[in-house]
Amino acid sequence: MIAEFIPSGRGYDVSCAYNIKGSEKIVCVVVHGFGSSKQSFTAKMLLANFPLQDIGAIAFDLPAHGESPVDGDFLRISNCLADLAAVEAKARTLAPEAEIVYFASSFGAYITLIYLAEKKQAKRRAFLRSAAVTMPRILNQRMTPEQRSCLEAFGEMILDKDEYGYVRHLKLTQGFFDDLQCHDIFSLWREGLAELRMVHGDSDQTVPISDARAFAEKFNVPLTVVPNGDHMLSIPGAPEHVLKLAAEFFKKGL
Repeated sequence: MIAEFIPSGRGYDVSCAYNIKGSEKIVCVVVHGFGSSKQSFTAKMLLANFPLQDIGAIAFDLPAHGESPVDGDFLRISNCLADLAAVEAKARTLAPEAEIVYFASSFGAYITLIYLAEKKQAKRRAFLRSAAVTMPRILNQRMTPEQRSCLEAFGEMILDKDEYGYVRHLKLTQGFFDDLQCHDIFSLWREGLAELRMVHGDSDQTVPISDARAFAEKFNVPLTVVPNGDHMLSIPGAPEHVLKLAAEFFKKGL
């Protein structure tokens, strides 16, 4: 495993970790969820296990997350997309012949869908875990009156890491909320932009299974529902099931 900071092209560096030999036919870019990091249980599981199946893996910290050197002022959709592009470019230098695929969780899935919708390049493949396909609505509904007042008065609010179980305190600015309103996945996405697979728990309290089903049905995306699965898909057996589903999807056709 190698840890490294790479330039983002946005005035700061991106913290990443990778397990890539260079001869792989597939390299997976792992995109974590809101308030999480490249050190999440899922990211570490993929970094450790994908290489055992000849799939390289690279994970990174989105702006204001994990070991990112910047705070919430840099948590903007454009920066998230630039960081993902920089990490993908790094993966291509490490394994020039590999197909680049994506494993994205929750908010990371939201960012990945925007990224793929905007790139409009050769068809890609992405595995979406607990995808926050309604991210703008989710954050708006979960905002407390006190947080809303703070945002209106000062143009920013803080999500306490202990209260939300995040890796670090997370500052959200009005600019970030404006970005969310301009990026509705149901409007941006088109069937055929990428080959997608989804997995979602039917007891997800963060992103309702109804949201995942609505997206999957509208765009004809295969969706695996995990009975009693929470947002983190942390119930016994679920992480291993997710790993198996993702590996089978990525290795299909090899």
